[in-house]
Amino acid sequence: MNNVKHSPPSAHATRNRRKSGKKVLRSRHKSIGQPPGSLIHIGEQKVEKTEITLFGYDEMQAVTISVSNPAECAALKEKFKVLWIDVAGLHETGVIEQFGALFGIDPLTLEDILHTGQRPKVEDFERYLFLSLQMLEFNRETGEISQEQLSVVLGSGWIITFQEKPGDMFDPVRHRIDSAGSKIRKHDADFLAYTLVDSVVDHYFSILEEIENRIDILDADLVATFSQESFNALNALKRELIMFRKAVWPLREIIGSVARDDFAVVGDLVEHYFRDVYDHVILVIDTVEVFREIVTSMHETWLAGVNNRMNEIMKFLTMIATIFMPLSFIAGVYGMNFKYMPELNLWWGYYAVLGLMAVIVLGFLKYYRSRRWY
Repeated sequence: MNNVKHSPPSAHATRNRRKSGKKVLRSRHKSIGQPPGSLIHIGEQKVEKTEITLFGYDEMQAVTISVSNPAECAALKEKFKVLWIDVAGLHETGVIEQFGALFGIDPLTLEDILHTGQRPKVEDFERYLFLSLQMLEFNRETGEISQEQLSVVLGSGWIITFQEKPGDMFDPVRHRIDSAGSKIRKHDADFLAYTLVDSVVDHYFSILEEIENRIDILDADLVATFSQESFNALNALKRELIMFRKAVWPLREIIGSVARDDFAVVGDLVEHYFRDVYDHVILVIDTVEVFREIVTSMHETWLAGVNNRMNEIMKFLTMIATIFMPLSFIAGVYGMNFKYMPELNLWWGYYAVLGLMAVIVLGFLKYYRSRRWY
């Protein structure tokens, strides 16, 4: 495991995370009773206004343009070999509907784009391919993993990505587009789709490294203290790994489908690259499963350690109680207010009783020592 050290999440952060929690299902009451294909945004509004950024490129040129409405994107559709439209913000359903009308996107696809937090999937509509997956981000201060839905619509010569907010892990891809002579500039839109998916999967590995560091810290703290804070952090980490698994596990089927099946908008060369991404996804899934087993084992170790510590405390208290039982008996006998007690008239009686008590204590301690109870 890595030797990089990070401070464990504070107890306050852990309590806040425990109070707030993460919902497995998003509230879908808005869509109840609505016909299929109804464009209703389900999820948290993360930006005030939808931002649209256009990247157009071929081997000779590459441009980046911020546009205000989808119609401007459609006008530039034929001017570049590849047109990448990045949409950040899903709450303005009218904008999403415009993209659907201009690029021939099925209403059911638009509905899936607006329903965030759903299971990743892939759907082939012949004229375009729809991919939905989860982008994950690790917060080092709180140890929490946040997720954001990424929807990719891949057509012939164009690709549209829908995100919940600006800011992602695609800056290296943008730099490659701006670099003349880069490999991405020589290929079609399907290669760009592969590159984006590969970036998401590669970012999973960086999160796994952070989780591994967190496990190292918790493991050391667990052995040293068996504190309640460590237990809370373990429970939080278990929840993060469950969420990670929920986001990554479906990619096995999705990427495998793109790599195996003959989709009209995905060439044979790019299918080969997707097979490489498939191998990465399998490695991510295997690593998540290993981490889950490690955390479960640490959880059991914590419980066993707490039980052992409680047993040691109970054993110590039992030893004390056992020692004082005969002493209490002797003190009780000679504390009775009978007038005729022969030992009370002996001048050495008090010292004899104290000596007897001392012998009893030493005898018990010697016996405990012989049994290796302390």
